[in-house]
Amino acid sequence: MHRYRGHRRASFVASDLNELVEIRARQRTFHGAYSRTALGSLGYALTILRLFDTRFRKVGLLFAFLGALLFIMSFFRARHSIHDFADRHKEHSALDRGLPSVGQENGRVFGRPFVTAGWIIIQVTVIVAAVEVAMFVLILTTEFV
Repeated sequence: MHRYRGHRRASFVASDLNELVEIRARQRTFHGAYSRTALGSLGYALTILRLFDTRFRKVGLLFAFLGALLFIMSFFRARHSIHDFADRHKEHSALDRGLPSVGQENGRVFGRPFVTAGWIIIQVTVIVAAVEVAMFVLILTTEFV
């Protein structure tokens, strides 16, 4: 179980406004971006399914499938960064080996440093590329007579 300044995750309260802003920024960037993209895909799928005729039904279903897969990836991305502010990452020795850059001399460290969710990004890239290729094939094979 992860602790946040000795508290459980559900009872964690930010210590000051700067920490609260950092937590909200990370949530908005890392969790929200994937969820918003999934919602956009589902909305686009609904638009295609409702406004276009039945020849485009497969394209609409393909976008709905993309939205569902992106929601699944959103869940995994949220789990990837859920413990950024946990106590066990405060004193981690690997964090001290980072090279300081300009502007970090007296800066406050909020949680563990940002680490790209490499495998999640690769999976999302493969999913979107496969859906785009499938959509291209569907559009080319649709008869518009």
